[in-house]
Amino acid sequence: MGLILNQPIPKLSFEAMLKQIGVAPLPPARSIRMVNGGPVEEGRGFVLHSAEWTAQGSLSVAGDFALTASLDILKAIAEGGGPRQGLLALGYAGWGAGQLDREIARNDWLHVAPDEDLIFGGEDATRWRRALAKLKVDPLLLAREAGRA
Repeated sequence: MGLILNQPIPKLSFEAMLKQIGVAPLPPARSIRMVNGGPVEEGRGFVLHSAEWTAQGSLSVAGDFALTASLDILKAIAEGGGPRQGLLALGYAGWGAGQLDREIARNDWLHVAPDEDLIFGGEDATRWRRALAKLKVDPLLLAREAGRA
């Protein structure tokens, strides 16, 4: 499973989402950015967050991050606590058994080590450029067609 991080959900605020699922307090003491995490189970939410805060069921992601899918984290954030950094992804991207491994082997994906600024900071529209910059890749120099030598 994967999460798309650069597609904000403009028509739904964190407060409106909390109201829909009955999480108080309203208005919340804090809010977090909300993104369209992918086309699978779009009604299901995942909070990707800094790892200094965890709850039962939180999964460690790349050491410095955690993923939590329980209401506990939304309650903690609404009350002003919870993790230092976080974003709420509605839905996720999924692959069949072995599909992602095959795509990586074909060089269909570029991957970069995550950091807090890349995941939680800056503009959504520039996130992919900032990720490519970590690889020292200029997207203006990429070709639309691929070939094999």
